[in-house]
Amino acid sequence: MGYRSSIAYLYGLQHYGIKFGLTSISKLLAALGNPHHHFRSVHIAGTNGKGSTAAFIASIAAAAGYKTGLYTSPHLISFTERIKINNREISRASVVRLTGLIRDAASPLDSITFFEFVTAMAFTFFAEQKVECAVVETGMGGRLDATNVLQPILSIITNVSRDHELYLGNTLPKIANEKAGIIKRNGVLLTAARNSAVLKLFRERCRKKRSALLVLGKDFNLQRRPDNTLTYRGMAHDIHQLHLGLRGEHQLDNGALALAAVELLGRSGFAITDTSMRRGLKDVVWPGRLETAGSRPQVIFDGAHNPAAMKCLRNSILNGFDYDRLMLVLGIMHDKDIRTMLKEIVPIASKVFLCRPRMDRAASTAELARRLRNSGVCYLETQSVGEALQRALQEARRRDLVCITGSLFTVGEAQAAFKRLTAADGCIRRT
Repeated sequence: MGYRSSIAYLYGLQHYGIKFGLTSISKLLAALGNPHHHFRSVHIAGTNGKGSTAAFIASIAAAAGYKTGLYTSPHLISFTERIKINNREISRASVVRLTGLIRDAASPLDSITFFEFVTAMAFTFFAEQKVECAVVETGMGGRLDATNVLQPILSIITNVSRDHELYLGNTLPKIANEKAGIIKRNGVLLTAARNSAVLKLFRERCRKKRSALLVLGKDFNLQRRPDNTLTYRGMAHDIHQLHLGLRGEHQLDNGALALAAVELLGRSGFAITDTSMRRGLKDVVWPGRLETAGSRPQVIFDGAHNPAAMKCLRNSILNGFDYDRLMLVLGIMHDKDIRTMLKEIVPIASKVFLCRPRMDRAASTAELARRLRNSGVCYLETQSVGEALQRALQEARRRDLVCITGSLFTVGEAQAAFKRLTAADGCIRRT
């Protein structure tokens, strides 16, 4: 197979849907020689912020000179974004080779899902490349997520809020219970969760597992100083004059978790200096999270995909950007809490351009429009993400802000369209 046919094969596995459980992935990895036993890891779950936290940790470890793997999902534009070593994406040739290898190993097994297959690909690649540490993000939940075959150095649960309720439960304790499944016996859990019921559940689970629990605000902290720099106070480190490479006040929690994580990596034999922490935190690359692209008008991409993330986006827009009007390009998955997401972000918009990304799970523009019909906001239904972005850019004036959000799938399609549009006619320039 070539690259395109390999990707077509992988996407074809999506017809198996979402399957929770570790039996299939364990059998597949065993057939591949258990590659996940050949590298050390950090495992991250959480409703929001797990990708940013993972990117921060990987950036710091790489700055310290370690060969560091990073496995995240979903991708924005290219499949190869999911698997990286020191911020370099897996090559297309490696994707082709590993697809063939894993397909052969999976053939005697029943219905390997897309996520199970790609997880096996990431772990095999990391083992082959002899990474010294892999930072791995769960796909959904934690307890029965395919990545939970790992025995990590430490586990992180960024936070817990409502999302994926069809699969994880419709209360915070039920969702927290699924995410707490990544806590390992005699391990360590870091969390930025603040809800008292969630923290109580984590404490009880850690007690049963004989695991240590370290909580943001109690055991470590990252605070903004009057000069706009950050100060970290951790278990053994006090570091001043820090700068985050990602925008948004919510990134302070993610940065704090990352710094605490690399402190703990230091206790496990990794030599990570304050200088590496400072450099990795500042130089992190993580697209699609309050990512700015262009000016006159300003354009930002943010993959907020649930009410908590949308609230963070709203606050970041109101407090971090100077603009006249907000032009909102919005595409959301139908299984999300659409009503609450719209309630968080739509009131600050001057006009909303509704779109449907090319995903079976995406809500139709008609469904989104129905929910906006009596809101008083001006909205427009479009045929595609690209059309929505183009119309927003055409209507925006030089001091306006164009924000693309609602899903990482929407952001990914919009970024590809943005590149085409700007290459064609420089349509973001205003006089």
